[in-house]
Amino acid sequence: MKIIRFWDGNKVSYGSLENDMVRSIEGDLYGDYSLSNKSLGLNEVQLLAPCEPTKVICIGLNYYDHAREMNLPIPKEPIVFLKPPSSITGPGTNIIYPHQCTRLDYEAELAIVIGSVTKNIEPEDALDSVLGYTCSNDVTARNLQPKDGQWTVAKSFDTFCPIGPCIATDISADNLNIKLIINGEIKQNSNTSQMIFSIPFLISYLSKIMTIFPGDVIITGTPSGVGPMEPGDAVTVEIENIGKLTNIVTLK
Repeated sequence: MKIIRFWDGNKVSYGSLENDMVRSIEGDLYGDYSLSNKSLGLNEVQLLAPCEPTKVICIGLNYYDHAREMNLPIPKEPIVFLKPPSSITGPGTNIIYPHQCTRLDYEAELAIVIGSVTKNIEPEDALDSVLGYTCSNDVTARNLQPKDGQWTVAKSFDTFCPIGPCIATDISADNLNIKLIINGEIKQNSNTSQMIFSIPFLISYLSKIMTIFPGDVIITGTPSGVGPMEPGDAVTVEIENIGKLTNIVTLK
């Protein structure tokens, strides 16, 4: 199933995307729910970020090809940082280029959406906590990112975490093509099989540090090819079996 969150002109709802039609989800997305018999056309709704996380947990330097590109050693443990919920934005919205920034970078990433309260689990049980997967762009004000690893300022501006367009459930995410495209030109082109730390390992590792709640998001690192965006650019993250997330860079 491909789960979306949308505005129909009256209220915000979750739904199941079936071709170009949307069936509303009734009940608790993270508990008991059913699909309505009523449907809307995709062109009748506004897509929103597909979940509302209490936190976005981010993994740095998690692709072998990116580590080689940066001439950095392979990390022995995950590099972890956070983005605030206020950085979340959805498909078709603008990425705001802040005035403090002199270089704004894209980072295409696979995002894990957690479906149940997750704490102190082992890797072999970790996938039971996953609702599904979506596309994300770990937008970064690169000139504000110091080398000491304190990345909060560079990563936390409003609109710096686009996610969407849907949460794809019942898929395996360990061998998916991932691309970043600017104005039709491919800038990143890799595969999630290049990840240094696997998805089950990451969920387990993080769950032993913090409680992860339903709707929370883990973004899993970016492959090689990171580079800058400019105002006016149309930036698309495309991940196999999930879809395309497109946003426009703007000064305001």
